[in-house]
Order: sequence, then C-alpha cells, then structure tokens
Amino acid sequence: MGQTITEKIFAAHKRDTPAPDNMVLDLDVIMCHEITTPIAIMDLVEKGMDRVCDPTKIKAVIDHVTPAKDSKTATQAKIMRDWAARHNIQDFFDIGQNGVCHALFPEKGFIRPGYTVIMGDSHTCTHGAFGAFAAGVGTTDLEVGILKGVCAFRAPQSLKIEVTGSLQPGVVAKDIILHIIKQLTVNGATDMVIEFCGPVITAMNMSSRMTLCNMAVEAGATSGVCLPDEVTAQYLWPFIKDEYDSIEAAISDFSKWHSDADAVYAKELSVDVTDLSPQVTYGYRPDNVKDVAELAGTKIDQVYIGSCTNGRIEDVREAAAILKGKVVAPGVRGILTPATPGIYSQALEEGLIKIFMDSGFCVLNPTCGACLGMSSGVLAEGEVCASTTNRNFNGRMGKGGMVHLMSPASAAAAAVTGVITDPRQLSS
Repeated sequence: MGQTITEKIFAAHKRDTPAPDNMVLDLDVIMCHEITTPIAIMDLVEKGMDRVCDPTKIKAVIDHVTPAKDSKTATQAKIMRDWAARHNIQDFFDIGQNGVCHALFPEKGFIRPGYTVIMGDSHTCTHGAFGAFAAGVGTTDLEVGILKGVCAFRAPQSLKIEVTGSLQPGVVAKDIILHIIKQLTVNGATDMVIEFCGPVITAMNMSSRMTLCNMAVEAGATSGVCLPDEVTAQYLWPFIKDEYDSIEAAISDFSKWHSDADAVYAKELSVDVTDLSPQVTYGYRPDNVKDVAELAGTKIDQVYIGSCTNGRIEDVREAAAILKGKVVAPGVRGILTPATPGIYSQALEEGLIKIFMDSGFCVLNPTCGACLGMSSGVLAEGEVCASTTNRNFNGRMGKGGMVHLMSPASAAAAAVTGVITDPRQLSS
C-alpha cells in the first residue's frame, strides 16, 4: 500500500511510537513569536530548564504587536529578545527586520519539502505549501519542541482535494479556499491534513498555495499541504542552489515526497472552479460563505489588506490594480500592511505604495496587529471591515465588530465603493 506525502514525512521523522496512533517526530524547524513563546520560555526558566535543542532550528520574530503598544506587549517582546540573545539564536527578527511570521519565514528560505515544522500559532499550516508538514501547537508542545526538538502527533489521515477547471478572471486562491471551507464546514477536516492537488494547484504560484494552506485550519485541519514541484524549486532556488546541480535535480529530489498513486485517503473531494465567482464570508464562521454578488451593497467602515493570508506582493499588486486612479469612498478607512519589509520595499519600487496612498489608504509597517484585534486597525462596536485576513469570529478584530473575509481585489473594490462589491465591475 502506498503512502501520502504526510505519511512519508512522518515515517522519515519518526523518533518513537509511544501508542499505536501516536508518533513522536523529530523537528526541522521550531518557529516562535512574542504572543505564545514567552509563556513557554518563562516556564522553562522556572523549571531550571532554560535551554534550546538547537539554536539553528529556532526561527523567532516579534510580529503580532510591533512596535509594542503598551507595557505588556513591550514585556513580551523583551522576553523574546533576551531569550534569543541568551541562546545565540541567529534567526531572530526584531523591529526593522521583522514581518508577519508566515510570510517572513518562507521569504527567508527556512521551509523545505519534507520538513516538519511547529509553532504556537494555528496558521503554521501555511508552510505546507512547500510540501512540508507544518502545524500549530499549544504552549506545552512548543515548550517541548524548544527543549527537545520533538513533538507528538496522531498518525496522520489525509483529505485529498483535487481542484480542477479554469478560473475566471478576477477569481483567485482566496476565493477557492473560502469555497472549499464552505463545502467542508469548520469541522469537515478535523484531525486531517488537506492535500491540495490538481491542475489548478499546479498552475498556482507559491503565494497562492500559501493562501490555500493558510486557511486549511479554518476547516478544522491540522495542516494543508501541496506537492513540491518546479514552482517550489524556483521559489527556493536562491537558498538551495548550492545543494543541487540544477533546478531539474531539485525537482527530481522533491518528487520523493509525492503521494503514491495507491495512497489511501480518509476522504477525497473534487472541486471544479470553472463557474466560481468571487467569494465573501458573512456572520461569524469561516464556512458562512456566499458569492460576493449576494452581499453586494453591504456598507463597510474599514478595509484591511494584509496578514499571513494575503499580505504578499502578489496580493498588493492585485489590490493596487483595482485602486489605481481611484479614491477611497467617504467614511471608509483603508489600511494596507505589507507582510514583510521585503514586500514593502518591492511595493515601493513598483510604485504600488504610491497608488495606495494616492487613493487614501494608510500604509503601516508589517504586523499582525489588526487581524487579531490587538492594534493597528481595531474595530469599534458595530463597525464592519472588509478584510483579507483569515478569521471572522465574533470580536476577532474588535469587540462588536463584523469582519467579511474576501480577496485583496474584493477588499479594494469595497474601499472604492464603500460597500461590498464584485471586483470584476471595477477591473480595467
């Protein structure tokens, strides 16, 4: 019997099997940010176990509230800085170098096909786009990972989703994943890894694949994963060029992680996106999804473009194409947060930041702040935000606020019209 990509990764990293359905895996990367990691650090210090398994495996960043907004968040950041210095953690990114973790770390080449990755953050599943097993964990598992370089997981089950058809202009990866979550529901992939495949996935760039995998957790999945291929190798080539004689050699090596033809899946689903239109959430669950046209005319107060879901350069370009030559509607606040300094710089060079500023957007430094309602764009009670983020839970971006999740193009269209709008109506 064949194996899925996830089963192959588990087999290659298995340290122990303490119970029939549980496996202890060696970790390749332990990622840390200032919201969940300080708790683990302080607990290790209190236990007299202030050590790290391997400082080269630790990738740390201050990204959720940066710069700090108050004494509490400043203290969280200080704990991270002191810990990184104490243990000579070289891959630590502070103000000026920091960005949203799930955009910054791939940009740095830290994730490779076949890797095992954890972080105390539910959207760690983003990194599965590279053909890795990447999962968010709780503080205890993060603590063990930091100390011992291992983490325990249930034996993996996989849900295979084949995406077929031909996307209409103006329909993008965010629309696809919202459509899939609607079909699966928020519990439909619980304790499973969603394996995205099919011709539509093969044609996607890494940014789009990361958007898909980022929101796998919103269907209850442990992670999302794409099979590594030429697109993966091209993205990673600056970081792996000394390891392979050619791109072709890298692609060939990556193929060892591909799921076997006779692999067994817990579920299989085929999704034809030919007739798919731009999507948007309503209510307070990520599976409450409708066509944008069904909510057209819904008034909004704020537009937020950024996050680990849609803060990459491709997303900035997508929104700028709608905004160019237009202005934000009266009474609407537009906020752009490029996800990393590199993305910010590239957007400057391409003239995209000027397009946003000329349209009336506020452009902020890279941060997660508004996505989880901590800073840099928190909603007041009764306010409505058109957002490119990944969660629309009640109070997610501010107590009493409503969040409509959508693509960067849809968010930009809402900014210009002041209401939820099909972005294809404004496309040139």
